[in-house]
Amino acid sequence: MAQYRTETVDLALELEFASKLAREAATIVNTFYIGSSEVRYKSDDEPVTEADRSANQHIITRIRAQFPDDGILSEESKDDLSRLARERVWIIDPLDGTKEFIARNGEFSVMIGLAVRGKPLMGVVMQPSNYLLYAGAVGHGAWLHEDGERVPLAVSDCHDLANMIMVSSRSHRQQIADRIRATLRITRERVSGSVGLKVGLISRQLADLYAHPSPGCKEWDLCAPHALLEAAGGKITDCWGNPLYYNKRDVRAHNGLVASNGVLHDEIITVVASICEEAGSQPGRRILVSQTTWICSRVKAAPWIM
Repeated sequence: MAQYRTETVDLALELEFASKLAREAATIVNTFYIGSSEVRYKSDDEPVTEADRSANQHIITRIRAQFPDDGILSEESKDDLSRLARERVWIIDPLDGTKEFIARNGEFSVMIGLAVRGKPLMGVVMQPSNYLLYAGAVGHGAWLHEDGERVPLAVSDCHDLANMIMVSSRSHRQQIADRIRATLRITRERVSGSVGLKVGLISRQLADLYAHPSPGCKEWDLCAPHALLEAAGGKITDCWGNPLYYNKRDVRAHNGLVASNGVLHDEIITVVASICEEAGSQPGRRILVSQTTWICSRVKAAPWIM
């Protein structure tokens, strides 16, 4: 199985910039959250609001001014694929959890990630409703910023499945996820909106596992939380244990994802993969081959893959 090559990149400047930018975007989002925001639909089940669009415009403008040579991929901006020629790409979801925003339950977030040569290395997740900021860079650590305090983040060391807490989706409840939880004999559960906030709970030791065995997530849903969780000592893979790569032409995570504290990740993957295959999903290795082929075509010998 391919793995990321261990590398450390100094992203202190980018992390500080992204943290400040997420706070600015949160202020914009809260303006609409407290007031009103027009809702439109990109598809039958994909709402978008003025808050999404306004936060996105601010984030994109600031990144282009600060890092003009970097690529950008955002949910709310047209993807012209110029990013594919860039080694560094900012991957953004200006409002993850739009349904939660519309429902006014507070469980939505601003997410800004940075991928370098396909690997998520920096990520911030901002929860505007309570002004919580999660920020981390792989190799440098992760922190929670709350009420003016900066608290180091580290995943739990729970090594007993029966004692783990599984976090589940509020708006996208899946029977297959319930089956995974039952098979793993996990009895404790937390419900949350936004992928970023679910991963944030794992980074704070308030949960230990999240499984999303469907192809619904896209790169902007995953990049920032992925980097954050790895920075906090956790692990994210697809449902077959393959690493997730970013800045691909096809931005969908076809093989789902599993996020955990990393302690029993391989054991969890064995169960998740088996259940996915029983439900009719194909093993993820075939997708991984296409990803690796794409990366090799971009960078000779794919130096960040072992």
